Amino acid sequence: MLEMNETEIREALLISQQQGTLVEVYNFADNDTFNVGFVLATDQTFTLILTLDWDAKLNGITAIRLSSIHAVRSQTDYLTTVSFKSQVAQEHNYFDLWGLQAYLANQDYQNHPILLTLVKDAYDHHLPVVIGTNKYKGRDDFEGVIADFEGIKINLHYYNEHDLSSLWEYEILLAKIDYLRMRGSQAATTAKVFQDVFHQTV
Repeated sequence: MLEMNETEIREALLISQQQGTLVEVYNFADNDTFNVGFVLATDQTFTLILTLDWDAKLNGITAIRLSSIHAVRSQTDYLTTVSFKSQVAQEHNYFDLWGLQAYLANQDYQNHPILLTLVKDAYDHHLPVVIGTNKYKGRDDFEGVIADFEGIKINLHYYNEHDLSSLWEYEILLAKIDYLRMRGSQAATTAKVFQDVFHQTV
């Protein structure tokens, strides 16, 4: 795949946002893994995507660090197929199971730092998040709750699906976060695990 420079990436994201079209965002080392969705906003450091899952229903919002993106594609055959899947999801009333359209109608991400806004929202309202760091480059997701937020770093309490003996802690500098995902199925699963396994209200 032909890699794009930052200017080309920003232009592609802006066009997608203005036209309301789907994009594929490549921010992982493996080009077989990428995000699909609608661009909601882009600031100096991050872009915010309303993401679709494998069966093309809305499944959370994802902030992706621009410097980690190496390509943005639109009008592909795959996206055409996703569009048809989304139409089916809408026709059968499972397109927006998490109420994201109503939620986003009352949000303004255009004039605020994207990552900081999401982190503050998650911390203030004790919302589950999924975080990927530049250290692991998509090889691992950390699913948990922000227990402490000190401005330049967070302390994430997360669970390991292979070891539920206890919660784990990970101190993460905001500058090291490659992506942050929230308000989708992974967040709902995290809340369920925290409540039923660790008896913590999320």
